[in-house]
Amino acid sequence: MPDSQKHILLVEDEAPLRAAIAEQLADRGYRVEQADSGEAAIARLAEFAYDVIITDLRLPGISGSDILEAAVDRYPDIVAIVVTGFGTVKDAVEAIKRGAWDFVSKPFQIDELLHALDSALEQRRLKSENAYLRAQLEERYGFEGIVGKSPAMKRLLQLLETVAPTSSTILITGETGTGKEVAARSIHHNSPRRTQRFVALNCSAIPETLLEAELFGHVRGAFTGAVGNRQGRLEQAHKGTLFLDEVGTMSIALQTKLLRALQEREFERIGDSHTIKVDVRVIAATNGDLARMVADGTFREDLYYRLNVIPVQLPPLRDRKDDIPLLVQHFLDKLAGHDAAKPSAERPKTVSQEAMRRLMAYEWPGNVRQLENAVERAIALSGGRTQIDVADLPTEIQQAEEPVMPSAVTLPEEGVDLDRFIANIERDLIQRSLERTGGNKGAAARLLGLKRTTLVEKLKRLDRTPPHL
Repeated sequence: MPDSQKHILLVEDEAPLRAAIAEQLADRGYRVEQADSGEAAIARLAEFAYDVIITDLRLPGISGSDILEAAVDRYPDIVAIVVTGFGTVKDAVEAIKRGAWDFVSKPFQIDELLHALDSALEQRRLKSENAYLRAQLEERYGFEGIVGKSPAMKRLLQLLETVAPTSSTILITGETGTGKEVAARSIHHNSPRRTQRFVALNCSAIPETLLEAELFGHVRGAFTGAVGNRQGRLEQAHKGTLFLDEVGTMSIALQTKLLRALQEREFERIGDSHTIKVDVRVIAATNGDLARMVADGTFREDLYYRLNVIPVQLPPLRDRKDDIPLLVQHFLDKLAGHDAAKPSAERPKTVSQEAMRRLMAYEWPGNVRQLENAVERAIALSGGRTQIDVADLPTEIQQAEEPVMPSAVTLPEEGVDLDRFIANIERDLIQRSLERTGGNKGAAARLLGLKRTTLVEKLKRLDRTPPHL
């Protein structure tokens, strides 16, 4: 069911002002999440695709300007409103440059903020393609095709940067669709072998009877159909990189021959006694568990250790969902050619925040490959519209349950008042239940598993407890 409510992230370090603004926005039908610092705001932005961010410019730690830039960088379609007590022209110009839609100076009336918010949302609706032109989403860290800023991807990219200049054999593991060949190509193109060939061989896509010939080559007459001499992939990759995808599907006999070639750096073509020496870096990949296959006797232990010199594990997409907006924009750019000179109907489309929330909520069993296919399908179904919406997504993604807005739990160095903290959580859940039920206390009580009289008593008690965030 489409969610007509707009989700707002409100960033303000003054608790009374923040609470007052949040209450006014909630009364007008917005769903509001509060953050009392730049650090908390950045954490929430990584977990949830808000429609709107309202932030003070002057904050302790990470500034409102940095939050604004991070929000627009991650979500080109987000509406950003900045609030400051230092309402100079310079501040306003700088905020607009960083992607803010409007600027409100303290002190202000709530109607001023609401007017700015309503106007910005209407502008976004009418000019969504312009929001895209201001966005600068993608950061590839020098590794072509690898997109991501999540902690898992930063660790992966750091590892790839470290191992790329070496000649060590690498074993890349990961689920289907996580981008194992993309990672292998990135290693090659950032290595001293970049000017030589990158040769890929999918071991599972070739029948076992032909795989040996594909790998090592053959001479004329070596077998029926061998009408001439042919180089194998190993020989083709001399001085370069050989990528063996799904290496776990090889037969034991072929594993034995591959092991010898890796150990001796030499081999013979099928049907030939002439030894060919090669200088090849091998990168192998699998979506299976080679260690378990070794235990089961279906994969040679010595070959496993020969391949697993440097293990590289690719995280599944479900473990780095904060990278989904970056990947979506990457695929939009890729499929549209990223040419700002094109007519607007041909420019890369934007994705509505509601659609982005569904994309971030889905579990992605097919990982990045499945996401790319979903984006391509959505582009086709959106026709001449400039924005992709929920209805353009595959059915299983449309039905993905939207995540609730995160409430980050942190333990300050100085400790926490547990009773007050629990009261805040209780207040937040009660507020959300009332919002969902339109203020109906009976329905809200049922959502919380309480009697109506119990909920009323809790509301009275919480009203006497000042909130502290």
